[in-house]
Amino acid sequence: MAHLLGAEALQLEYPTRVVFDSVTLGIEEGDRIGIVGRNGDGKSSLLGMLAGIKEPNSGRVTVRGGTTIGVLDQADTLGDGLTISQAVVGDTPEHEWAGDAKVRDVIDGLLRDLPWDAEIGSLSGGQRRRVSLAKLLTGDWDVIALDEPTNHLDVEAITWLAGHLKKRWSPNSGALMVVTHDRWFLDEVCTETWEVHDRIVEPFEGGYAAYILQRVERDRMAAATEAKRQNLARKELAWLRRGAPARTAKPKFRIDAANELIADVPEIRDKISLQSLAVSRLGKDVVDLLDVGVSYGDKEVLRDVEWRIAPGERTGILGVNGAGKSTLLGLISGTVEPTVGRVKRGTTVKVQTLTQRLDELDQHWNDPVRVVISGLRTSYTMGNGSKAQDLTPGQLLERLGFSSAQLSTPVKDLSGGQQRRLQLLLVLLDQPNVLILDEPTNDLDTDMLAAIEDLLDSWSGTLLVVSHDRYFLERVTDQQFAILGGRLRHLPGGVDEYLRLRQLQDAEPSKASAGAAKAAPKGLDGAALRTAQKEVSALERRIQKLTEQVDAAKHSLADHDQSDYAGLGEKMKAIGDREAEIEELELRWFELTEEIG
Repeated sequence: MAHLLGAEALQLEYPTRVVFDSVTLGIEEGDRIGIVGRNGDGKSSLLGMLAGIKEPNSGRVTVRGGTTIGVLDQADTLGDGLTISQAVVGDTPEHEWAGDAKVRDVIDGLLRDLPWDAEIGSLSGGQRRRVSLAKLLTGDWDVIALDEPTNHLDVEAITWLAGHLKKRWSPNSGALMVVTHDRWFLDEVCTETWEVHDRIVEPFEGGYAAYILQRVERDRMAAATEAKRQNLARKELAWLRRGAPARTAKPKFRIDAANELIADVPEIRDKISLQSLAVSRLGKDVVDLLDVGVSYGDKEVLRDVEWRIAPGERTGILGVNGAGKSTLLGLISGTVEPTVGRVKRGTTVKVQTLTQRLDELDQHWNDPVRVVISGLRTSYTMGNGSKAQDLTPGQLLERLGFSSAQLSTPVKDLSGGQQRRLQLLLVLLDQPNVLILDEPTNDLDTDMLAAIEDLLDSWSGTLLVVSHDRYFLERVTDQQFAILGGRLRHLPGGVDEYLRLRQLQDAEPSKASAGAAKAAPKGLDGAALRTAQKEVSALERRIQKLTEQVDAAKHSLADHDQSDYAGLGEKMKAIGDREAEIEELELRWFELTEEIG
């Protein structure tokens, strides 16, 4: 493979610290490199030096003659007076850019919901970021350097971006460098992972999953000071090997080696124990949404929502921006009242929400972290039974990556990620039994995400998560729902099913505009169509009946002797069997509805 660019003995320092000592690296044709590491360790600085927009103190970066490099950094350089069209394609005549398949793909993937003639100054920060990314991707580059490209993108756009990058920067065409905390994206796109730590850059073969395996192997040989980091990585490796969706067949996993490393790692969550504690804290009634709808004026946001949330349920919620996710969370927390239907709450329910804002920190803005936590409860219990741990707020802060020196730092001087972690701590110390996380992964690096996931694994209660971070969503929840067309829908096939449904949803307007009459596609004749429609009706009745049985079974756990783990285990298994049957029926329903059209 041809050499594209290289770094020789790069050294970078600031008045208070050295970022890199002497870093030497090379990038070859076909490389797709993910750059990971703790916040503040120099990921963006490394990317900037390699891309030629940041000068090292010493050393040099060499670029093969004629190689073009495109950069997406975190700065917003778009002019407010430009239109989206001018920012993305400039003065290129429409017949030229519209005839370019690459440009059309980028615009459809990133900007389809934005008016082409809208001024940049009228856009939100997230929309401006998408325009910047589109501007870069419509250009012709041999190498592109992306700094947090998935920020402000939803699950669909992130999936599109991964596919686009793999197609554009294939083994025989250029190279890609990306700094991101999105672990699904790293695993999907990258062929190599660079970890930035302790003033060096350590390369690993493969994407994120393969990197975790190699890091666990490395950490096993490390000193005792690495023990905590090693254990978290081993736990994450266990999840990736045993149950991560669509990852167990990754070819870069050395399966025998991975299985040996996780042989003594238990399941990431003791579901029976956590369910038992959740029931004892919540009783059988949590929050029931009964035939609920919400409208704002003439605009109907949610309709026909029927959801009985069970104690200990861990659910991820998906939907495009504006679909009604915040409204749904508001119904659960009590900040939104339904227009129709009713919301029923259990008497012991205590809901807390980790919002995208930092409201919990406002009153502590000028206080040192030590003062903030000194007024809180002296201990916090994690886990249940023999596995229960009583942790002080200081110990929780340590688990969330705070050093003893940072306890004296005022809240206003913490980084965005540190403020986010302190916010989570304040929410948890309020001891809610229903926890809502609204985009909780903002400003967090991959190590801190693993630490928070570990903390949530031992949290007993009902957990509801809205996140565009697919890896986090799949890691901390056991099931997913989506808001589609104002209705709440269970996703037995997870995020992949959501993406399929969204593709079908996007295809509907084009069908309608073409005036196509609803007929039986795929060769179904009249008799076959009627048979399929009857089967769909039967499936819907069976799914409804099984769902009611599962809800009743979950609620009945409250009346079961909580010390009878064997009996609880049998009940949980019966519930699991019914849920598995529901999943099979829903998949069949999905296949038939696709055929019927």
